[in-house]
Amino acid sequence: MAPSIREAVRATRRSTSRGSPSQARSATAGGIAAAIDHRFNLRGKVAAVIGGAGYLCSVLAGAMRESGMRVITLDIADPKPRRAPGTRNGRFTCDVISKASLARCRDAILKDYGRVDVLLNGAGTNAPTPFLDISEAEFHRIVNVNLLGTLLACQVFGETMVRQQAGSIINVTSVSMGPPLSKAFVYSAAKAGVANLTQNLAREWAPFGVRVNALRPGFFPTQWSLRYFIDAERNANILRHTPMGRFGRPEELIGAVLWLASDAASFVTGAIIPVDGGFTAMTI
Repeated sequence: MAPSIREAVRATRRSTSRGSPSQARSATAGGIAAAIDHRFNLRGKVAAVIGGAGYLCSVLAGAMRESGMRVITLDIADPKPRRAPGTRNGRFTCDVISKASLARCRDAILKDYGRVDVLLNGAGTNAPTPFLDISEAEFHRIVNVNLLGTLLACQVFGETMVRQQAGSIINVTSVSMGPPLSKAFVYSAAKAGVANLTQNLAREWAPFGVRVNALRPGFFPTQWSLRYFIDAERNANILRHTPMGRFGRPEELIGAVLWLASDAASFVTGAIIPVDGGFTAMTI
């Protein structure tokens, strides 16, 4: 059982009671770090990050590596696919709307590492098309990447986790899942579907030791979204509706992801975790 931080502090104080104050402070800090490391227990876990070349997931994949995890990124946009057996770094080109492509990547990961502990489902796409102008092709493209891709990845990697009797799946929804945002009609509907899928799978797979949760990020704008979605008026409206009064930074999602990936969240499943500066808590 993991020692509490208070117990770690007491133990290190006892062991350094005859040392200098600086030695005591150093030992106390070391004891706290050891207790936190034991509790979160990320070192050596194998994580597949879908959308790992993207704006948000590239940062999250990097944080996972820094935490001692073996991280394999999967992205259709990755120009340099490679396998790196026996290392903490790997990269695959993967089409998230192809079950066969996902299965090939999963099988290669299993061949190298023998298991998959964490799946981060971060592939996504959007468009600002006015509602009456949305084509069937655009509808299918956005729904396929955001919702079908999430479903297929959960099927492929979830099958392995159910067999292992352990695993953590982290999907990505959006503040637009409801109430929906203007200028993001299809995206909002797809993200609402991801939230529903997340809670359905949480119920289905809890008996098998597999946890399924989702992030609900607020506004973390890319250069693309600033160009096509967020003009000066929309920028002002977003910040007015965000109690913290600013946009999010990708690294501000790290804490929630590492927590959901870790044993510290062992009783958390079916949760939709907002990281939005208070956007979804705001009315007037």
